[in-house]
Amino acid sequence: MNNLRLKALLGAGCFSLALMGSVIHPAHAGGLERGGYDIDLLFDPAPFTTEAEATYVMPDRKYENARGPGGANLGLGTSADGAEGYWVPRIGAKVQVVQGVDCMVDYSQPWGAHTAPGIWNGALSNIETDIRSDNYAGTCSYKMDAGKGQLRFIGGLFYQDISGFKESLVNVFPALTGRVDLKTSGWGWRAGIAYEIPDIALRASLVYNSKVKLDNIEGTLDLTSIGRGITPIYGSTQYMPDTLELKLQSGIAPGWLAFGSVKWVNWSLLQSVPICPMGFPASSCFTGSPAAVTSLDLMYRDGWTVTGGLGHKFNDQWSAAGQLSWDRGTSHGYGAQTDTWTLGGGVAYTPSPSVEIRLAGAVGVLTSGHSGELAGENGYIAGEDASYDFGNDLVTAISGGVKIKF
Repeated sequence: MNNLRLKALLGAGCFSLALMGSVIHPAHAGGLERGGYDIDLLFDPAPFTTEAEATYVMPDRKYENARGPGGANLGLGTSADGAEGYWVPRIGAKVQVVQGVDCMVDYSQPWGAHTAPGIWNGALSNIETDIRSDNYAGTCSYKMDAGKGQLRFIGGLFYQDISGFKESLVNVFPALTGRVDLKTSGWGWRAGIAYEIPDIALRASLVYNSKVKLDNIEGTLDLTSIGRGITPIYGSTQYMPDTLELKLQSGIAPGWLAFGSVKWVNWSLLQSVPICPMGFPASSCFTGSPAAVTSLDLMYRDGWTVTGGLGHKFNDQWSAAGQLSWDRGTSHGYGAQTDTWTLGGGVAYTPSPSVEIRLAGAVGVLTSGHSGELAGENGYIAGEDASYDFGNDLVTAISGGVKIKF
């Protein structure tokens, strides 16, 4: 293969995965996923590379035909906005420690959710819910020659801080609200393997990210509106989900690269999180028990995401890529996270070999559905306090980033 073709293939490969992964992924992810996990920076061939990016996602989910308990019209409004816009930041740095060994550190926000429908017929279930995360990770790899290419072994650790609140009505007339604030943290690990043939810009990687055990969930329940004050509370042990992702890319012609991925996320781990006052034993703290003062109902099923796309390098300064994604919704009768189809595209400008500037956008369809009662664990039924419909809605996103390497 001549050097010109090799350079073109490598340029398209580095660009497409970095750009498209940043904007498409958080635009449609299910469960509590926002930025997810991304270690593509580890594969950059430069001795030292740093990058920063931010994505703003704008879901336009609308609730309709809302009813309260037993299908009652509470007179508080039958429609509401079902999602809020949000930012997804990421920053990282990668260094070649010695020949064959690369390490990266990064900060991201893999999980999150923000809905603020306000006072509506479903307000006994939710007025506002906001969940945030901070993830600090270190990942290393060792690569060795194998056949025509290189075999790479990947491993790392990450630490997560997770916090959030939920506010809902505790009395309809007059309208009185209560609020739950929670925080927790935990550790996880990752392991993976990759095979690369640089001459044809080929890379195949399989990476597993472990569950994160959350056994220190604590916070407060604020019921001062009805004269009960603020109560210290805790939640039973939960897990953020483990994930498994297969990524593939290959040069298919000079300057052209095809890429795709399949990802599984174990969201079925999160069903209902019981909240109990401090002092009650953990054995009595389960959803529906007399000790539980409330619960955070999620009732998820596992998530699957399938993507495919093409990248093209026009010259040494300009590249472009496009991608189509399908995400299986994690809601299945309770909640509004149905299947999502997303189309994205972007460009990258490289004014010098050490600087790359990226801009991307995405548009997608959040498919229609209904949220109502759904039977869960221990005979518990979620959705008794609210039901609603939603149609096919729009989600859009815009992303920008910069990479510097030397």
